[in-house]
Amino acid sequence: MRETTGERIFRVGIITFLTLFICIPLYVMVTSAMKPLGDVQGNFTWIPSTITAQPFFDMWKTVPLADYFVNSIIVASLATLFSVVVAIFASYAVSRWRFRGRTVFTTTVLSTQMFPGVLFLLPLYIIFVNIANATGVTLVGTRLGLVITYLTFSLPFSIWMLAGYFDGIPRELDEASWVDGCTPLQTLYKVVLPAARPGVIAVAIYAFMTAWSEVLFASVMTTDANRTLAVGLRQYASQTNVYWNQVMAASLAVSLPVVCVFMLLQRNFVAGLTAGAVK
Repeated sequence: MRETTGERIFRVGIITFLTLFICIPLYVMVTSAMKPLGDVQGNFTWIPSTITAQPFFDMWKTVPLADYFVNSIIVASLATLFSVVVAIFASYAVSRWRFRGRTVFTTTVLSTQMFPGVLFLLPLYIIFVNIANATGVTLVGTRLGLVITYLTFSLPFSIWMLAGYFDGIPRELDEASWVDGCTPLQTLYKVVLPAARPGVIAVAIYAFMTAWSEVLFASVMTTDANRTLAVGLRQYASQTNVYWNQVMAASLAVSLPVVCVFMLLQRNFVAGLTAGAVK
């Protein structure tokens, strides 16, 4: 069916609007990061009168941004690693075996996605405090507590998506590996995981992005010693001033790792999402 002139104009108009909607804030952020503070706080101009790279140097001195980077990398990497490992074993069990409580487990996992994350803030905080009182293991204000918190976000979706992806891998491959003498664990590592690579990468990217950019739980579960980037950006605002140009520069620096990872693995990420959703 051929596209009419009106439909073509409508499509181009919608694409143009969405492109501008995305690019204009990005343009403002980039140009504001290259302006002196006075130009950002004064009358807004689309074209900078003065271009400077000084905010990119000052942003490391105004707040301990390097420490925030280290904390975010450690927390996001550990949350991603644990999320992927646990999701692989859980989803493989759900996909390949029929055990008592399987339906209840999958239903419970999916039901957690129906509630907004803010509802879990107070229960998690109380649980962590009780664990500290009972065992002496401090979780509130530590990286470990933040990693566990992010696992509650990423694991349910990761298990659901990987289980759907594993369902699309023929069971005959498992049976053939068993005939060759492989154990179920060897079958998982040598046969299933190589075939499920796009799904595993999609889960890893999702878990990393979730942990990297989360603000609410990080603001409650961290202290000055282990504050993450998403929370640390607020430190550019003092009682008397807000360093907007440094905020924009730091925002660009914070966004670059996630953008680079996504661009490098975009094909696998999209393939993993679509395959897991369809199957």
